[in-house]
Amino acid sequence: MSYPLGRRLVAEGIGTALLILFGPGSVVAALTVGGGDLDYAGLGFIALAFGIVVAAVIYGFGAVSGAHINPAVTFSLAVTGRFPWREFVPYVSAQLVGAAAGGLLIVAAFGTGAADLGGAGSTVLGGDVSYASGIVAEALGTFLLMFTIMAVAVDPRAPKGWAGLMIGLSVAGAIMVMAPLTGASFNPARTFGPYLTSALFGEGPPWEQFPLYTVGPLLGAALAALVYDVAARPRQVDLATPAEAADSP
Repeated sequence: MSYPLGRRLVAEGIGTALLILFGPGSVVAALTVGGGDLDYAGLGFIALAFGIVVAAVIYGFGAVSGAHINPAVTFSLAVTGRFPWREFVPYVSAQLVGAAAGGLLIVAAFGTGAADLGGAGSTVLGGDVSYASGIVAEALGTFLLMFTIMAVAVDPRAPKGWAGLMIGLSVAGAIMVMAPLTGASFNPARTFGPYLTSALFGEGPPWEQFPLYTVGPLLGAALAALVYDVAARPRQVDLATPAEAADSP
C-alpha cells in the first residue's frame, strides 16, 4: 500500500524526532549520570539506545514512509533508482524538521543546560582526528548501515521481520567503533538537530564540521548500495522497485 506523500513526510518527521530525542538524548543522559565524563562502557549504552530507537522507528513507520530517518539513506535509494528524486527534497526537509524538533525535546526534558552538556549530544571530531579522516570514518560507518539496509530491508530474499533489529544492531556496532573518532553520526539529520539546539541554547556548535557529517554519510551510503547491487544481487533477482523502496527502510 502506498501512502500519500503528506502522511509519509509526517512519519519521517516524527521518526527522526524520536531518533534525536533518544539517540543524542542518551549522550546527555550518560554525561549527566557520569558528571560530565563518558567512558567506553557509557558509549556502549549510548550505542544500545541508538539501536533500540532505530529498531522501534523502523517497526513503527517502515510500512508507512520506509523509515529512512536519514538523508543519506534517502539519497542512496534515489541514486540506485529505488526512490523518486522528486520526493528527495521533501523527505530530507521532513527529516531535518524532525531532527530540530528532537533537539528541542532534549532541552524540554533535561533543561537548557543540556545544550552545554555535550552540545545536546552533538557530534564533534576527536582531538587528533583530521577532517579527511573524519569523512572516511563517517563513510565507513554509514556503509555498514546502508549495506545492512540493502540486505535485510530492500532485498526481497531477506527473511521477514528482521529489518528493524538488524539495522538497529548495525547502527550500534558502528557507533562502538567510530564514536571515538567523529562521535558516530552516519546521518546528517542526527548531527543537525543537536547542532541547532546548541546554537539556540548553548555556546554554539562547530558548524565548520557539519560538511563532513554530510559528505561522509552520503558517500558511504551510496557506495554501499552500489556495492550491494554489484556484489550481492543475483542477476536473476530484481531488488525492490522505486515504489517498494519508498516503503522499505
